[in-house]
Amino acid sequence: MNVALWIAQALLAVIFLFAGGMKLVMPIEELTAQMPMPGLLVRFIAIVEVLGGLGVILPWLMGIWPGLTPLAAAGLVIIMIGATIFTLMTGNIAMALIPIVVGLLAAFVAYGRWRVTAQRESSRGSALQPGR
Repeated sequence: MNVALWIAQALLAVIFLFAGGMKLVMPIEELTAQMPMPGLLVRFIAIVEVLGGLGVILPWLMGIWPGLTPLAAAGLVIIMIGATIFTLMTGNIAMALIPIVVGLLAAFVAYGRWRVTAQRESSRGSALQPGR
């Protein structure tokens, strides 16, 4: 299970760092021509994607506040729900499968890492209790 979670985390990091990075580098005029959204909203989504891509891998990798990894993955699920709705609103049903699959991958990481974090905390708590 741990290996599958690491693979999913790495995939999510690559996807969101690339997607967010491209949205940050491209001119706003070009972005708004591709997707009919306000330019500042696209930039905000780009920043959230980059932070989510970093947050899904770095806390768990470094062991510093690993509870942030499932939170970052849950945030990416929310972003992918919005992306799916937006894609469906444009009428491109087949392309909506991509954000659905990425969202499910993020949900897998959020659930899997949350479960592991909760198990770690409960084992630490029981070790600290007197009489055990």
